[in-house]
Amino acid sequence: MESYDWDEKMGYLRRRMSLYYNDDYIAFLVKSVWKWETPVRIVDFGCGYGQLGLMMLPHLPEGSTYTGIDPGARQIGAAKELYAHLPWKAEFFRAELTDADLGSAFDVAVSHAVLMHRSDPLQLLAKMAESVKDGGTVICYEPHGCASMSSYYFDDVLSTEVMPLGPLQKLHEQDALRTGKDANIGMKLPVYFSQLGLRRIESRISDKVNYYDPAQDSEETRALFSNLQFECPAQEEDFIQALIERGLTQEEAERLYIAEDLLSQVNTPSIAFAHAPSMKITFGTVVR
Repeated sequence: MESYDWDEKMGYLRRRMSLYYNDDYIAFLVKSVWKWETPVRIVDFGCGYGQLGLMMLPHLPEGSTYTGIDPGARQIGAAKELYAHLPWKAEFFRAELTDADLGSAFDVAVSHAVLMHRSDPLQLLAKMAESVKDGGTVICYEPHGCASMSSYYFDDVLSTEVMPLGPLQKLHEQDALRTGKDANIGMKLPVYFSQLGLRRIESRISDKVNYYDPAQDSEETRALFSNLQFECPAQEEDFIQALIERGLTQEEAERLYIAEDLLSQVNTPSIAFAHAPSMKITFGTVVR
């Protein structure tokens, strides 16, 4: 069974979700790309408190249903409480994602930033495909970590000084080799979908760009700064040793520490910045 600590990170999930997508882009996907004109039954693997449902359901055909599955007791409890006051038909179950007994009755299986945290992403993808009927759709929203990190700009700061992509890319690759958990999985999903036998595979990129302007003080800009704030790294010696254990050289680890320390210093309310998360949205059709 996969380790799970998201019950302790509900505040983080609530803060971060708004950073990834524009609402009109989700509407575009539903209406112009997936072209769902009749009600669909959706199952969400790793649903958390139902955050992906909140994003998609307003744009789905009337009569659509949403089923969420998550291992977290607090997440499922929060989802049930939240959706009890919403107009959509939804149900939630607590279960380990690959153990859930769902049959093949759903039209769509979705997940959001779940595969990147799994040591068994292909196993979970296969489970998602099994849960939908013939001709159904599997959709995964996942990041490409290094692409996201390369898409920061801080006013009057050289990106290479705060985002050293070489060590970051190596760190992600070493983590994936060691644990199976892959922060760059977003770009790999079309290949994985094909390996599992899905067809009509496509991938899109979210068009969201977050811009923080210190000259425009408002509740929205303050929330954006808070959601994208970088914290100071841990004690230098401990930080560097942890990176070495994850596969970096001493020199690479020291460079990454210097970069993160500088990033925490320049990321202040007085400096403008922009960021494009570039979330990848991959989808394919199940053919049996």
